[in-house]
Amino acid sequence: MPQRKRSVLVFLLLVPLCMAVPEPSHYTYNYDQRFNYVYSPDAYRVADYLLGADLGIGNFLDPQGLFIRDNRLYVCDSGNNRIVVLEIQEEGCELKNVVYSVEIDGVESPFNSPRDIFETENGDLYIADTNNSRILVLNRDWSCRSVILQPDDETIDAEAEFIPSKLVVDSAGRLYLQAANVNKGLMEFDPQGNFVGYMGANKVLYNAIDYVWKLISTKAQRAQMQLFIPTEYSNLYLDPEEFIYVTSQSIATRTSSNIIYPVRRLNAVGEDILFRIENFAEPMGDMSFSNNSELSASVRGASRFIDVTAFDNGVYACFDRTRGRIFVYDFQANLLYAFGGVGGQEGYFTVPAALDHWGYSLFALDSRSGAVTRFELTRYGETVNAALGAYKRGRYEESAALWEEALRMNGNYDLAYIGLGRAAFLQGDYKTAMKYFKLKRQTESYGEAFQYYRKEWMERNIWWIILALIALIVAPPLIRIILKLRKEVLET
Repeated sequence: MPQRKRSVLVFLLLVPLCMAVPEPSHYTYNYDQRFNYVYSPDAYRVADYLLGADLGIGNFLDPQGLFIRDNRLYVCDSGNNRIVVLEIQEEGCELKNVVYSVEIDGVESPFNSPRDIFETENGDLYIADTNNSRILVLNRDWSCRSVILQPDDETIDAEAEFIPSKLVVDSAGRLYLQAANVNKGLMEFDPQGNFVGYMGANKVLYNAIDYVWKLISTKAQRAQMQLFIPTEYSNLYLDPEEFIYVTSQSIATRTSSNIIYPVRRLNAVGEDILFRIENFAEPMGDMSFSNNSELSASVRGASRFIDVTAFDNGVYACFDRTRGRIFVYDFQANLLYAFGGVGGQEGYFTVPAALDHWGYSLFALDSRSGAVTRFELTRYGETVNAALGAYKRGRYEESAALWEEALRMNGNYDLAYIGLGRAAFLQGDYKTAMKYFKLKRQTESYGEAFQYYRKEWMERNIWWIILALIALIVAPPLIRIILKLRKEVLET
């Protein structure tokens, strides 16, 4: 069996065994290799809460969208049919504008439950005006440039309601839209607003036994069976390299023919290029959980990602709808830390809705409480981020020093040992790398380091090896000759 398939199979076999592990008792945590929760120092701290009432505009009502460009923060206050614009400052946020409508052909047209907004680098605004079944394309001054309605295309059910939900726009002006009840992937529009097709559809999730059964069933029986249809995306995010991160509220699942991932990174042709390490640690949220959670009887089951945001250094964060947690992963799919929860205390959420970042600060939107929580890195979080950044820039010695500093703050941090192993490996210190990888059971990394160490050892000792081989070849006949001469001398 190929290593990749074997690794995923191990992951899927082990996950059910871990579902009875107690919930973590600390705010910030990670996992060890046996799926046990491990306490971690807080990587983020709550710096501010943003409430509509505190801004003097009344409470946010069922807000669903959050977007940040430069220092501008947009909140789609869906229940109040408005978009609130704030200016992010070091010590808080200042209200700049509240927009309820736009003028179209000389007539004021109000928003109706807008769920998302995107600002391009040149200042153009794209709004998913959901209950108006339209996408608004606006200039920087909020004047309307165009309106995109339901496309007239044979692949789209003309009788179905057009429900635009989440969107992004790349530097070429291509619009990618997640629409409710569309399971063929993201809808793609050209810069002129013309529909050109779908991209990045989730693979069909089906069970082989159900498929065979469906083939031999009667028409009436087939009508009652669940359809084999792809799952819908829940959100999308355009990263600094213009790849699109997408999330779905599906649980990480493997069938006989495919795997469904809760978070993916799509290239221009819709292929998933998210890096995943060759073992069971897929980016999937909680690796273990208890259905008998003390949090609430309604908090049950696996993590379901509602949004994702990606930093400049390749780190990305996913927002879990199930338990209100934020899971932060590095560029090699390692879980850096998880924090948050369901509840009314500081840093917790009731109904997670959206996530974005400003620098390395995180802004998380709660649709039920109507609050935007601002998180800032702690010294521990800054150290981890700096170590990752130094590694990506090729400053391996600096990265190793930062990982050692992280270990002084958290001696249980497996990733710090792995980071030290990576840094040693890329500095050519394969023996040290082997030590760290062995310590944390990174078998593939250990094997790679061992190959280079063996090659290096051979190159360093090749002449001694050659001399030893020559000695082994020459010594036996030489000894025989000496013994023969000695015997002849003794006999004379």
